[in-house]
Amino acid sequence: MSTTTNAPIDSMELRGRVQRFQDAQAAIVREVRKVIVGQNEVIEHVLISLFVGGHCLITGLPGTAKTLLVRTLAQALGLDFKRIQFTPDLMPSDITGTDIIEEDPTTGHRRWTFVPGPIFSNVLLADEINRTPPKTQSALLEAMQEYSCTVRGTQYRIKPPFFVLATQNPIELEGTYPLPEAQLDRFLFNTILDYLAAADEVKVVDLTTTNVTPKPEVVTTADEILDFQQLVRMTPIAEPVARYAVDFVRATRPGASGEGPDFVKKYVNFGGSVRAAQYLVLAGKTRALMHGRYHVTFEDIRALATPILRHRILLNFHAESDGLNTDEVLRRLLEWKTAPKG
Repeated sequence: MSTTTNAPIDSMELRGRVQRFQDAQAAIVREVRKVIVGQNEVIEHVLISLFVGGHCLITGLPGTAKTLLVRTLAQALGLDFKRIQFTPDLMPSDITGTDIIEEDPTTGHRRWTFVPGPIFSNVLLADEINRTPPKTQSALLEAMQEYSCTVRGTQYRIKPPFFVLATQNPIELEGTYPLPEAQLDRFLFNTILDYLAAADEVKVVDLTTTNVTPKPEVVTTADEILDFQQLVRMTPIAEPVARYAVDFVRATRPGASGEGPDFVKKYVNFGGSVRAAQYLVLAGKTRALMHGRYHVTFEDIRALATPILRHRILLNFHAESDGLNTDEVLRRLLEWKTAPKG
């Protein structure tokens, strides 16, 4: 299995597109770095989500610059940015928009007019998404998968690129509503935004306690990002690497097939979906391009397995009683499922 391209790998046009991708990615990181200190892995995951055309869930403690990271990225990309603060009283229409009755002052006739909600943007920040009930959370489902939303039976298209970055706080569980598994599965990554190292924290203090406010410059466009997303899908992947990605996801499922190790059968109720394997391959292609390669390696797959699968694996009471979380199960699985030699 390999992804075919419309042009030979040595064509000047394709080489130019790959070079532009790498230049744009470096420029985006450079502009984000004017505001954001550290968090290299999180920035990489967010950019991979963007170039894949997926969505990213950012889990982090208060005050770790989750919102600032998303806003800065949107500024550097030159995309339309909207933010929704999720609260318990938020309604689905607050996200999708709603129909209102308008009256024509000349004729007196009344008609329904659709007023678009914040979902009609390029970069949507769903801040503290787990603070609103499932009814409102589900308003994002159709948009994240189909790039559309339905209001009063009418379907409205969302112009791509469309990119949902959702944040959630892992420590304040009272008054929160855990995301349904169907919605979690639509996020490419669940990336963890942790505290900075001491040296980086000093840089943050120096950067944010003066009168100088860094402002990122626009380095790309919406059309160019769509071209990058096409380029990612053109990147070839060798059959052994694709097979490794599929086998790794299948090993997370505690079924009767016997493909997974004994500790998966003991601790896991449900494993990764087919969508997890698709995302693992697409993210691997993007990481390869971002690292200056036009082919996917086993290391690309292994480096991305944990953030792609940690929110797709449901553990049972045995794992809870033994004090295991999904990251630990995936760490053991990476040790068990080593990359083939050569």
